[in-house]
Amino acid sequence: MARRRQAVTIRHVAAAAGVSLQTVSRVINNEPNVRSETKSRVQAAIDTLGYVPSIAAQRMSGSRSYLILAINDRDRTIADWQARQGTDWVDQMLLGGMLKCAEHGYRMIFELVDTHSDHVERELGGAIAALQPDGLILTPPHSDNPQIVAFLAEQDMPFVRIGSQQRQAGIPVSMDDEGSARTATRHLIDHGHTRIGFIAGSNEYELSGWRVDGWRAAMTEAGLGTDGLLDAGDFSYASGRAAALRLLDPPQRPTAIIASNDQMAIATMDVARELGLAVPGDLSIISFDNTPVVQFAQPPLTAIDQSIAATASTAVELIIASLKGDPLPESLTVVTSRLVERASVARRG
Repeated sequence: MARRRQAVTIRHVAAAAGVSLQTVSRVINNEPNVRSETKSRVQAAIDTLGYVPSIAAQRMSGSRSYLILAINDRDRTIADWQARQGTDWVDQMLLGGMLKCAEHGYRMIFELVDTHSDHVERELGGAIAALQPDGLILTPPHSDNPQIVAFLAEQDMPFVRIGSQQRQAGIPVSMDDEGSARTATRHLIDHGHTRIGFIAGSNEYELSGWRVDGWRAAMTEAGLGTDGLLDAGDFSYASGRAAALRLLDPPQRPTAIIASNDQMAIATMDVARELGLAVPGDLSIISFDNTPVVQFAQPPLTAIDQSIAATASTAVELIIASLKGDPLPESLTVVTSRLVERASVARRG
């Protein structure tokens, strides 16, 4: 049996370069006050030995942990995982965040926190104390939770608030929810629809209101009314089903519906079929999120694609820029979305 190759450690590098462990760590972290000759010697040892710096080596200087902590809602995340219905928010967030972290020698750690817990500060404080992250990413609805935001504002670390527009504390990063809803609504208007329903998400998420604002603004700009065309769910399939039944019940039913996430859009499609309505012949549907499930629906759903991966990547970049002392954007950072056209929208008239 072949002998297993011994892993190269920071101690091997220090011995080969004839310097201390702390000096190797300072070179790895690109810190000042290291003579160029020493830096070259350490770098040559790293290259020769094929050493890959570990987090422990990076942390030896004591200035940084090289960890970024991402926080997501516990109940909804676990429910999505257990349902196995094709939601991929967490996957996309890790894709964008982890790859961007790797570019800068960081690692991303993912934690779940209960939004409704009376002990949310204790949960967060425990995670921060255990991991000592250099920065933190909040996702909705944590992004605009005043208790969480106030707690983090007292910590000595930068934090990004994904899906937020408030600038009181932290670094907000918008996913352009209002603009995305405008885009979806205008797409339907351009296809001849005048009665366009909207199923909003949970009012626990501020972005739910922004999406309604975008829909209503586009309707108003086109001279179209919105009375009787707005309902709401909580992003679950069951709530989307209930909202769709209410919207499609009146005699003057909408000819199109925009749902605030894919689960509610799928529910709307199922309700339409049960009522004998063809999609898109009798009812056009546009969804938010563009998770894998909508690509395999029948018909495949037209959807607003808000790039979670790009948003998480942007969040990491902003945190690292803040740690470096670089100036942060004076205006709100907006990650643009796109409309992915498929087969669930038909032209009217």
